[in-house]
Amino acid sequence: MAGIIIFLCLITFPIWYNVTGGKAEYVPDLKIVTQEKQCVESKGYMRNNHMQLLNEWRNTVVREGNRVYVASDGRKYDMSLSRTCLKCHVNKADFCDKCHNYVEVAPTCFNCHVVPEEKKS
Repeated sequence: MAGIIIFLCLITFPIWYNVTGGKAEYVPDLKIVTQEKQCVESKGYMRNNHMQLLNEWRNTVVREGNRVYVASDGRKYDMSLSRTCLKCHVNKADFCDKCHNYVEVAPTCFNCHVVPEEKKS
């Protein structure tokens, strides 16, 4: 009986640990070098969907020739990683790489795009 209880505690540990307040120890400190604090969409949306948005931009520009993105609040932006996104996110090491390393992904953006010149934040 004791073995079953120990087994159940170990197997369910991740579930009850997260429910009782377990949090990740490290969260990357991302730096943006600009005065403008407004992105093309909300911070939450961009955290969760930026890759889908960039893929949509790529497909729209290449396949349809449309270069204008209308944000959910009606503002218009040029659909360009280099001319729109990298105006604020100029330091690849302090912004892109920190987050992508944290979540262990290797995007292929810079296989085609020129890596921005690093600026000190």
